[in-house]
Amino acid sequence: MLLHLRRILAGLLALAAVGVAVLPGEPAVAVAVAAHDLAPGVPLGAADVRVIAVPPSLSPSGAVSERDALGRSLVSAARSGEPLTDARLTSTDPTASSVAVRLSDPGVAGLLRPGSRVDVVGPEATVLATDASVVAVRGGEVVVLSADRPSAHRIAAETLSGPVAVILR
Repeated sequence: MLLHLRRILAGLLALAAVGVAVLPGEPAVAVAVAAHDLAPGVPLGAADVRVIAVPPSLSPSGAVSERDALGRSLVSAARSGEPLTDARLTSTDPTASSVAVRLSDPGVAGLLRPGSRVDVVGPEATVLATDASVVAVRGGEVVVLSADRPSAHRIAAETLSGPVAVILR
């Protein structure tokens, strides 16, 4: 008798599992992910990005479409299958250039994140760039900034003689 009840219970559990598996869940959304391990700083092409369908509750904040990811570069490496988000991708501005900057106060780097906006000031209180975007923060003293080309050239030239300061916007 006990064996018979166990079989009935096992059958009911199997039926419930099948029912849950075939019941429609929440609608899926398309999320762009890395098609393979990706290095930072390289523009993404069609072979680098693939699209997967995930439930909206599992879609990360800031997830981008395949169209929005193509042509942009990662600010840090991504593993195969990792979702691509706006915080991980550089600007799409074709007139911008990126420049590595050594900061006069390394503690400021801890306050910066990719996407932060800053003004860059040289040693003689010369404003080298306004509204530059932080692309990457490496270590404590060096950050990578994206600015219009003339500003990026001024920043690069000024950093040859020493570190610069940034003002958070």
